[in-house]
Amino acid sequence: MDRGWLVLGMAALAMVGTLPGRTQGLGLVTEPLLRDFGLDRITYATINLWATLLGAACNIPCGRLVDRWGARGVMTALLLLLGLTVLVMAGATSVAVLAVTITLTRGFGQSALSVVSLAVAGKWFARRINFAMGIYALLVGIGFIAAFPAVGQAVLRYGWRPAWLGVGGVLVALFAPLAWAAVREAPPAEPELAGATGGMRFRDALRTPAFWVFGLASAMFGLVYSGIALFNQSILEQRGFDANVYQMVLVVSTLLGLLANFGGGWLAMRWPIQRLMGLGMGGLAVALAALPEVTTLTGVIGYGVAMGVAGGVVTVVFFSVWSSVFGRVELGRIQGAAQMMTVIASAVGPVLLAAALERTGSYDGMFRVLAGLTAALGLACWRVRMPA
Repeated sequence: MDRGWLVLGMAALAMVGTLPGRTQGLGLVTEPLLRDFGLDRITYATINLWATLLGAACNIPCGRLVDRWGARGVMTALLLLLGLTVLVMAGATSVAVLAVTITLTRGFGQSALSVVSLAVAGKWFARRINFAMGIYALLVGIGFIAAFPAVGQAVLRYGWRPAWLGVGGVLVALFAPLAWAAVREAPPAEPELAGATGGMRFRDALRTPAFWVFGLASAMFGLVYSGIALFNQSILEQRGFDANVYQMVLVVSTLLGLLANFGGGWLAMRWPIQRLMGLGMGGLAVALAALPEVTTLTGVIGYGVAMGVAGGVVTVVFFSVWSSVFGRVELGRIQGAAQMMTVIASAVGPVLLAAALERTGSYDGMFRVLAGLTAALGLACWRVRMPA
C-alpha cells in the first residue's frame, strides 16, 4: 500500500482529535458547562474570544516547525498536550482554570494540530492533491460524524466532565501512539511542483490576491460555523426545537458534508477551484438567509442539508487549495497563516451572535448580515485570478 494513504489516514484521525479544541466540540458541552459555572453567554463568548485569539498565535510557529523539523514528533507532542489539557479541563472548578484550559485546547487543537494535520496530508500528494484531499475530508467527516453523537450522548447521559475525561484519555493513550507509529516525512517534491505556482515562498504567496480571497472566504466560513456551532442548541430552541432536534441536525449536516467532501474533491479535478469555492460560499449564503424563516421540522432539516453541503464543499477547497496553488516548499507556513485567519474569525463569530441576541433578542438580523457578506466573498472567489 502506498505509504501516503496511511499517512493521510493518520492526518485525518489527528484532525478528528482536535474536537475538544474546536467550536463544534465545545458546543457539545456549552449548555451544561454554563450551568455548572453559572456563566452568562456574553461572559462565555468573551472567554472563547480571547482563548481563540491567543490560541491562533500557535498557527504560524507550528507551520514553521513542521517545515523545519517534520511532522511526526510535532503531531505526537500536540496530541499528548491536547489530551492532558482536556483532562485538566474536566476537573476544573474555577472560571480561571476553565479559561486557561479552553485557551490551551484552542492553541494545541484548533490551531496547531489542525495545521500539522493539513500540512502532513498536503505534503504527500502533488498531482493527486484534489482527489487526496477529497478523501481526507471524507475521512475527517466520517470521524466527526462518529465522534459528535458519541460525545454528545456521553454528555447527556454521564455529564460533561466524565465525557471530557474520556476524550482526553483517548487522545493520550490511543491517538498519540498511533501518530508516532504511522507518520513519516513526505517524499521529495514532484517535478511539476518546481514552477512558480508549485514552489511559491511564504512571502510571495502573501502578495497574491488569491491567498487573501481564499483566506477571507475561509475565515468567513469559520466565523459563521463557529458562531452557529457554539450556540446551535440555543438558535434552534429560539425557533421552537429541542436538544434532540439539535443533535439530529448536527448528524444530518455532517453526513451531507461527507458526500459533499467526496463530490467536491471530484469536482475540483474538473472545475477551476475558484468556481467551486464560489459555489460553496453561495450555498452557505442561501442557508444563512433562510435560517430566520425556519419554523418547521422539514425547514430545519433543509437548513441542515444546505449547511452540510456548503460546508463540505468549502472545507475540501480549504484543505486542498494551498498545496495545489502554492506547492509544498513552505506549505506549513502558508497554511499556518490561512489557518490563523480562520481561527481569529471563529473567535469573533460567537461574540457577534451573543451580542445580537442580547441587543435585539434574536439572532435573525445577524444571520441576514452574514448572508450578504458571504455572498460577496463567494462572488470574489468566482472572479479571482490565480497566480501564474
